[in-house]
Amino acid sequence: MIRTIVTLACCAVAPLAFGQTRSAHNGTTRTETTVTVTGSVITATEDGAAASYQPAKTLVIRQDNAAKPARYTLEGRGHIVDKKGDPVITEVRPGTRVRVFYTNVGDQRMIDHVVVLN
Repeated sequence: MIRTIVTLACCAVAPLAFGQTRSAHNGTTRTETTVTVTGSVITATEDGAAASYQPAKTLVIRQDNAAKPARYTLEGRGHIVDKKGDPVITEVRPGTRVRVFYTNVGDQRMIDHVVVLN
């Protein structure tokens, strides 16, 4: 009998132990919004100099550590910036030192952006 009374007393007191002394609700409602971020994942960066021949929408870079030049596909404008991040409006001349940030799409290297180092 005493065991039953003690059990009932503990069950009655237990909810009060976990109760809050103040209300967390301040009268405002909270709205949650789902945000989807899409973009390319930059695979790698490579340094080198622009080659003498540049086909349309292609940037050819003679890398410092490779014998063959690498080709990168350039889609659209605004992907070539200077060290401060300002867009470069002039063409990338042969021999210009650049750092290419790219991602692999199939068998092509798609340029995310190019930083002109000169």
